[in-house]
Amino acid sequence: MADPSSYRPKPGQIPDSPGVYKFRDEHGRVIYVGKAKSLRQRLANYFQDLSGLHPRTRTMVTTAASVEWTVVTTEVEALQLEYTWIKEFDPRFNVKYRDDKSYPYLAVTLNEEFPRVQVMRGAKKKGVRYFGPYGHAWAIRETVDLMLRVFPVRTCSAGVFKRSAQIGRPCLLGYIGKCSAPCVDRISAAEHRELAEEFCDFMAGRTGAYLRRLERQMQEAAEEMEYERAARLRDDIGALKRAMEKSAVVLADATDADLIALAEDELEAAVQIFHVRGGRVRGQRGWVTDKVEAVTTGDLVEHALQQLYGEEKGDAVPKEVLVPALPDPVDPISQWLSGRRGSQVSLRIPQRGDKKDLMATVARNAQQALALHKTKRASDLTTRSRALEEIAEALGLDSVPLRIECFDISHLQGDDVVASMVVFEDGLARKSEYRRFQIKTFQGQDDVRSMHEVIGRRFKRYLQEKQKAGEWTEEPAGDARVDDNGATAATAAAGPDDPEPDPMAGRPTDEDGRPKRFAYPPQLVVVDGGAPQVAAARRALDELGIDDVAVCGLAKRLEEVWLPEDDDPVVLPRSSEGLYLLQRVRDEAHRFAITYQRSKRGKRLKSSPLDAVAGLGESRRQALLKHFGSLKKLRAATVEEICEVPGVGRKTAETVAAALAGAAPSAPAVNTATGEIIEDDGAPPAALSAERGQDR
Repeated sequence: MADPSSYRPKPGQIPDSPGVYKFRDEHGRVIYVGKAKSLRQRLANYFQDLSGLHPRTRTMVTTAASVEWTVVTTEVEALQLEYTWIKEFDPRFNVKYRDDKSYPYLAVTLNEEFPRVQVMRGAKKKGVRYFGPYGHAWAIRETVDLMLRVFPVRTCSAGVFKRSAQIGRPCLLGYIGKCSAPCVDRISAAEHRELAEEFCDFMAGRTGAYLRRLERQMQEAAEEMEYERAARLRDDIGALKRAMEKSAVVLADATDADLIALAEDELEAAVQIFHVRGGRVRGQRGWVTDKVEAVTTGDLVEHALQQLYGEEKGDAVPKEVLVPALPDPVDPISQWLSGRRGSQVSLRIPQRGDKKDLMATVARNAQQALALHKTKRASDLTTRSRALEEIAEALGLDSVPLRIECFDISHLQGDDVVASMVVFEDGLARKSEYRRFQIKTFQGQDDVRSMHEVIGRRFKRYLQEKQKAGEWTEEPAGDARVDDNGATAATAAAGPDDPEPDPMAGRPTDEDGRPKRFAYPPQLVVVDGGAPQVAAARRALDELGIDDVAVCGLAKRLEEVWLPEDDDPVVLPRSSEGLYLLQRVRDEAHRFAITYQRSKRGKRLKSSPLDAVAGLGESRRQALLKHFGSLKKLRAATVEEICEVPGVGRKTAETVAAALAGAAPSAPAVNTATGEIIEDDGAPPAALSAERGQDR
């Protein structure tokens, strides 16, 4: 690891002007390329105290062994030179978008004497006109098949073309009218090129004038009673319209624009681009990248624009480019795009109307592309195995953590404090094992105390269930199993003082039909947080005498892994599959916790007429609803009947009766502890009794 001060330029050496800089490693390889409006100010940021740098920037400057720069005149020149050097040196610390698949293009080889229409992939060639990209090659072939009726351009390979010229007979397409057969001189080279250029014009979106011309010719043929020619023109018009229908109209004003949207997380970003020409979506493509440097959304947009238009010129760069965020500064990239096109290019964020709606669609595609990329990455067995091995090596574990449990705390300004526990086994989520907790000992913004309580409750239950396995008895009534404390099977998995099973995940059971409990410990506990949360979790385990479960924390801001009693975090490599797995586990725990917290907050906000009764606390409200079964029966009860409820005196009963008499009878009663509506048919919902004793 190099010390950045060893290769820091001397004061006054770095010019205060626009330019591009390169960091090289000890072997002379370029590892990072950047541009700056002021080289002096930008490079000074890299040579500050390492603790103040972003972890990814810190890794780059400690890997580098030297820095050099090139002065340019304007920021636009810096942008162009940066793109050129990134393409040339392929630096490891620069953002590089990679295609999530190889997209096919419809290409017309105008650089040949007899232009050919074909499907092309890979790098673009000079003198070839491209349309697309398309999602599938078969979509191109369907479009070409429809259009060859009107534009019978050559589609055969060079070998077939040469063979037909030698034998003096065209191929099958020439016989059926889908090729003008220039190979046998049915049409001259100039006429064939004109036909290819008309094909390109139509594909580029200039369709209206051509269709109107064909319709006029059809009408003239009909007036001259050339019905066969009129019928052929009619069929040509129908074929072109069917080809056009394959591209959906998204913008009514025949706009030429590219829409770029991003979906990103801490480690990766996905880009989706819709190419709109003549108001129709003519192509779509997507990229996925690792965020190997500290970048903003605007930086990602700038990199995407460089990759998208770095090799393009003229009409390939549209008049309008719509993005989710503007690069900072925006003027150099706008000038660069305008220079590539040869005329003004509008780079902006859509604010309203059809363009904003279409941008939302592109953004959804980006989110789906990122989710699909992550799913493919997580589902690979080899990748999961490598991730577990990297975690074990980084944390110094004796074996790979086949079962990982992650805990997270969620609250709203100290109210409704809850926690979640998610389980990953063999690198995959086990949603049937998820649990959620309500913090009981206090309410407030103290994640450390909350984490200590949750870890203690989870592993206290683990120790209890190891000792009490098999202590189940059958309840005569019904088919519900109960334990020796009277808890139902639905609640036994959590216990009266322990976490609540995820109702969306079902009720998992063992082979004998009994609900699974906490007797299976994890090899690794992950907490969402840094050193304080990790210390609290370790202290809770030590208090219970558990020393065979490893603990670590993942701090979200810098993606650092913290271990108990370590002053410095473990920084996993940016490309580490282990870091990727830990992040997925942490993010899933956060999602599960915040979902539960929001549901509790929503239920708490529901009101009941009993809430407005002065002096009536939560316990007595629940006692009243439990005694009468529904708000309707409570409203019909007399003061004497209300006094029969334990803990309710006559004065309170009179207040309750008066409050309910003045309340709207149509308002449903709500159990504020569970959030369940008490039905007016006289019986509480089944969920009310099933959830007694659980952690809400």
